[in-house]
Amino acid sequence: MIRLSCHGAAKQVTGSCHLLETDRARILIDCGMFQGGRELAEENAEPFGFDPASIDALLLTHAHLDHCGRIPLLVQRGFRGRIIATAPTHELARLVLVDSAGLQEEEARRAQRHARHRGDAEARPLYTLADAFHSMQYFDGAASYGTRLQVADGVWATFMNAGHILGSASIFVELDDGANGRRSVYFSGDIGNPGRPLLDDPDPPPAAPDYVVMETTYGDRDHRGWQASIDELIDAVADAHARGGNVVIPTFALERAQEVLYAFAEGISRQRLPQHLTVFLDSPMAISATEVFQRYPGAMRDDFGRKLHHADPFALPGLRMTRDAADSMAINNIRGGAVIMAGSGMATGGRVRHHLRHNLWNEASSVIFVGYAAQGTLARLIIDGARRVRLFDEEIQVRARIHTINGFSAHAGRSELLAWLRRCGSPRQVMLVHGDLDGGLRAFADTLEAQGVPWRIPGAGEPMLLR
Repeated sequence: MIRLSCHGAAKQVTGSCHLLETDRARILIDCGMFQGGRELAEENAEPFGFDPASIDALLLTHAHLDHCGRIPLLVQRGFRGRIIATAPTHELARLVLVDSAGLQEEEARRAQRHARHRGDAEARPLYTLADAFHSMQYFDGAASYGTRLQVADGVWATFMNAGHILGSASIFVELDDGANGRRSVYFSGDIGNPGRPLLDDPDPPPAAPDYVVMETTYGDRDHRGWQASIDELIDAVADAHARGGNVVIPTFALERAQEVLYAFAEGISRQRLPQHLTVFLDSPMAISATEVFQRYPGAMRDDFGRKLHHADPFALPGLRMTRDAADSMAINNIRGGAVIMAGSGMATGGRVRHHLRHNLWNEASSVIFVGYAAQGTLARLIIDGARRVRLFDEEIQVRARIHTINGFSAHAGRSELLAWLRRCGSPRQVMLVHGDLDGGLRAFADTLEAQGVPWRIPGAGEPMLLR
């Protein structure tokens, strides 16, 4: 018997977590955090739907929070197997999990203060910094692209470059269940947007898989081209600069921050932005992630890797990296002319919320979103046209100019998703995950139906026999 069940990202975008079972082994692919409104936050603390102690190995596609964010909780609840990932993913996951734990402890302390005032039960973090550090001892960053590894009894995995973020992988899993035969499943992870300046395009699987588990985040639309997106970003920054305001860019620390810095460098070289444009990278995690990039030039496009060897393509004359909280707070005294890049990308926490509080009300300022915003997040509320938002128990009017530039997405668009799937041959079935049910997920299913491709949208925890 070979069975698959999805315990996250099933009929929703976040929380990627998939369980493969044979009579001889139990393998988990990703263990991510649900992101969005309060209801999803509460879902993170619910039981996994399986016994963590029974899992032999966890295969991690990449280091984004919605793919790795519940790993400390998994370990806390009894997991003692190996966590297998590429070396860059190993390093980046450490940054992400430590940052996540720190934010949760901070939010819990804030909630506890309010709870004591109201006489409510005290809030607790999902996991602590100690939990995050403890989980890292189970990581094995030995996976390399194209190398077949035995990860459990009768289970082999081959990590292929997904082109999404540094170290990201799609994972080809082969399962031998003895008398029940062999099956192969290709887990897409998040599929990269081809033609990016930093990373190589996604690779095809090493062989045609029997089944595909595939993300559909942008299954209903394509992105703007890279150059058009750079031009749009430069124009938006130049416009705010001319109006005397600041620019706030809620930034994902992995990949997006580095691509935006690269775009600014291009804008300066083309003399479309001031030579000494003041740019604050106000994200300790993004700063550390940029340092990880610099340690892995071989994991990027050849021409970009060569640039890393000879000069820093992320360096700007007016770039200021702010790690300390005091330096971050000082940025709020700047009334105009600054570009402030800070996390989180969906504005669900972190320093960017303070910068939004000080700039959203200002007609001269701009806020530029350069990534996906899940339903229920502050970013999505602003993108959808909210005239007022609540930040730190204060109602803030939205007067700044709001820009959404989807061309910076690290996810493949609809056409690229279809092209990726065509390289997988003719699978028996494609399981569609990691998408809005009324958006990319359903739209991509309709496309596959029209093309005669067998598909399925699994429900959470629904067991599926792979015959």
